[in-house]
Amino acid sequence: MSLSTTDARRIGLVGTRVRRVEDPPLIEGKGRFVGDLVLPGALNVVFVTSPIAHARVVAVDVSAARGVDGIVDVVTAAEIELGPLPPLQQSVPRAMERHLLAHDRVRFVGEPIVAVVGETAAVAMDAATLVELELEPLPSVTTPEGARRGDVLLFPDAGTNVAAVASGGAADALPFDECEVVVAATFLNQRLAPCPLETRVAASLWEGSRLIHYASCQGAHPIRAQLAQLYGLETSDVRVITQDVGGSFGAKARAYPEDLLLPLLARRTGRPVRWSPDRSADMVGLGHSRAQRQEIRIGGGRDGTITCLEARVTADAGAYPLSAPLLAQNTGNLLPGAYRIPHVRWATEAVVTNTTPVVAYRGAGRPEAAAIVERAVDRFAAEVGMDPVEVRRRNLLRADEFPWHSPTGLTYDSGDYQRALDIALDAVGYDGLRAEQVHRREAGDRRLLGLGVSVFIDRTAGVRGSEYGSVTLRSDGSILVVTGSSPYGQGHHTAWAMLVADRTGLPLDLIEVVHGDTDVVPRGGITGGSRSAQKAGSAIAEATDALVAEARGRASDLLEAAVDDVVLDTATARFHVAGAPSAASVTWADMAAAAPDDALKCESDFSGEGPTFPFGAYVAVVEVDAETGRVVLLRMVAVDDAGTILNPLLAEGQIHGGLAQGIAQALFEEFVYDEAGNPLTSTFAEYAIPSAADLPSFDCQFTETPSPHNPLGFKGLAESGTIGAPPAVQNAVVDALSHLGIRHIDMPATPERVWRAITAVEPATAAGRDRSRG
Repeated sequence: MSLSTTDARRIGLVGTRVRRVEDPPLIEGKGRFVGDLVLPGALNVVFVTSPIAHARVVAVDVSAARGVDGIVDVVTAAEIELGPLPPLQQSVPRAMERHLLAHDRVRFVGEPIVAVVGETAAVAMDAATLVELELEPLPSVTTPEGARRGDVLLFPDAGTNVAAVASGGAADALPFDECEVVVAATFLNQRLAPCPLETRVAASLWEGSRLIHYASCQGAHPIRAQLAQLYGLETSDVRVITQDVGGSFGAKARAYPEDLLLPLLARRTGRPVRWSPDRSADMVGLGHSRAQRQEIRIGGGRDGTITCLEARVTADAGAYPLSAPLLAQNTGNLLPGAYRIPHVRWATEAVVTNTTPVVAYRGAGRPEAAAIVERAVDRFAAEVGMDPVEVRRRNLLRADEFPWHSPTGLTYDSGDYQRALDIALDAVGYDGLRAEQVHRREAGDRRLLGLGVSVFIDRTAGVRGSEYGSVTLRSDGSILVVTGSSPYGQGHHTAWAMLVADRTGLPLDLIEVVHGDTDVVPRGGITGGSRSAQKAGSAIAEATDALVAEARGRASDLLEAAVDDVVLDTATARFHVAGAPSAASVTWADMAAAAPDDALKCESDFSGEGPTFPFGAYVAVVEVDAETGRVVLLRMVAVDDAGTILNPLLAEGQIHGGLAQGIAQALFEEFVYDEAGNPLTSTFAEYAIPSAADLPSFDCQFTETPSPHNPLGFKGLAESGTIGAPPAVQNAVVDALSHLGIRHIDMPATPERVWRAITAVEPATAAGRDRSRG
C-alpha cells in the first residue's frame, strides 16, 4: 500500500511506500521545462554543424544567411573573443582543448561552426541552410585501435592521440605462472547514446550586467561556476535556474559549448535567446558514453578459486577528452568487484577519435567494470568446467570480511553478497531452470534456454564535495526545505519531505521543497554518482534535527518549562512536557505565530565519511532462437542492497529504469559510425531503444546492510540496474549457446550477431557429431 501525502505522518516513514508528490503537475502538463518558458522578445538559435568528421575549416560565408528577413545575428568563431574550454584533467594535453565554435578544424560530425539567431526557430533553420562552408576533408579515425596507431592526428600540436593514461593495483607482474588455469579475452563495451527524453535546451538573458541562464542540467551551481569563469563574472552576477528536467543520465552534468555561447548571443542582440535542438542534432551533439575495449586475463585453480585478474582498457574519448579518462580510471578502480581476488592490476589509455565526445552516462565507469569482472568470471568457470554460480560462491567476499580493503585501494563499507545471490537464485528457481535447459538441449529444441548471473558492486557518493540543505519554519506553520541537489526524475521532493516529516510529525503537504535556483539556494553540487540521498538527504536530516532542537527551546518558553523537559510527539506534531502528553501542548503553527518575525531556520552542509558500496545479485533468463538468433528476455530477477531504503516505491522506480537501460545495452543499443566518421544511428529509426513490450516484468527485491558513512545508513541506488543487468543478460545469451562451443558474444546481442556466432560454429559442431556417429 502507498501512503498519500495527508496520511504520511510519522508512522515510521523510513521504509514506507509514499507516492511521489512531484508527479501531479507533470501528469497534468504543468511542468516547468526550459521549453515552456515565456520569455518576451526571445530569439531562437540554430547551429550550423559539421557534416563531415574531420576537416580543415577553409572558409565560412554567412552573407546569404545574414540577408534573410527575421535574422538578427550570425556568429562565427572569428567573432568570439572567449577563450577555449580547458580539458577536465590537468594531465590531458592543453592542445586538446575545445573552442565554443570550430575555428580551424572540425573533429566530429555535429560539431558547431556557426550560430544563427532568428526571430523564430523556423527562420533561423532556413537561414542556416544558406551558410556556405568550405571544408577541406582530412583522413578520419573512428576506432581506438586506429587512434593508437597515430597515422591520423586530431591535434597535431599534441603530437599524439593519447589523451591520458593511468594504472592501479599491483605494481609488479601478477603471478599468472602459478595459476593452473589462465583465460585471456577481449570484450567490447559498445558506444551508447544517453537519449534523455528532453534534449539539450537552454536560454539566456541579461538584466543589466547580470546574467540569467535557464538550464536543463544536473546542478545549477556547477553551471553557474562554468559561466562565471568563461565570462569573467563574479558568481553573484550569474543566476542559473534549473526547474523540471526531462532526463539526463549523466550527460548534462556540464554545460555544452552551445549552452555556454547563449549569453554572448543574448548580449550581442540585447534580447533573450533560447536553444532547443531536435533529436537528430542531439544524437550527435549530446555526449556519448561507454566505448571501451577491454583486454583481460583471469587465472586461478581448477577448484574454482580465482587469484589473478588483469585488465587493460582502451577508452574512446571521442573528439575531445572530456570524461572518458576519468571513466576509464573508475573502471579500473572498481576491480575486482565483489570477489576476493588477491592479485589485481589495471591500466587505462584514453584516446581521441573523430566521433562525438564521451561523457558520463548512468553508472559512469562502474557498468564497464562489472562487465569486465562478470564476463571474466563466466569465462573462467567455463574453462574449469564449473557452474558459474559455484565459482562465484567460492570467491565472493563474506559478510564478516567488511570493511574490506580492495587490491586497487578502495575500502568497501558493508555488504552480504552471498545472501543477495541466494535470494536471487531462489526467486528465479535456478536448479529447475538448469534441468529444463538440459531437457531442451537433449530434445533438440531450437528454443535454447540461457541463464546469466551477475554479482556486482557500485561505488556511490564518490563525487567529491558536500551538499547543502536547510529547513525553515514559516509563519503559517509549514516548513520550507531548500536543497542543493537538483532532481531530474529521482523523486527528491518526496524523499526530502519524508525525512522532514519523519522528524517533525508534519504531513507532507505542509512541507515544500525548493531546488535549482542559485538566487534561492546558496550553494549546491551535482546530482550524480548516486550521491543525493547520502549527502543531500543527510544534510536535510541534520538541518531538521537542529530545527527540532531549536523549536524545543521556543516551545519551552511557551510552555513555561525547562527545555530539557520538553519533547516532540511526532505522532501528533506537538511539543509537550515529558510525561504529560495530555496537558498543555504547542504545535509548530503555535510557535510560528508566537514569533512571526523570528523564523526558525537551520542549515547543514554534509560531506560524509567516504564513498559507499551498494551491491546486487541479478539473474537473467533468456530464450535464443537457434535458427534466427533472436533473443527474448523471459525473466529478470534483481536483488539490490543500497543500505537503508527510504522509500521502496522510489527505489523500485530507480531499479526499473536502470534495468531497462542495462537490458537495452545488452540486447539493443549501439551507436555506430562508418569508416569516414559518418554516424549511422543518428535517429530512433536506426538507434534501437526497447519499448515496454520488449521487456518482461521485473522481480525486484531488496536487502539492507546500512552504511556507516552517513547517519541514515543510505547507499546509492539509481545506477545499479545499468551495472548489474548488462553482464547478467550477456552471460545468459552466451550460456544458452555454450554447448555449441561459443564462449563470448559482444553487446548488443542482436539477432544478426547471435546468428553469425551460431553459424560460425555449426560446421564444426556438425562435423563433430558425424565423427562421433562413425
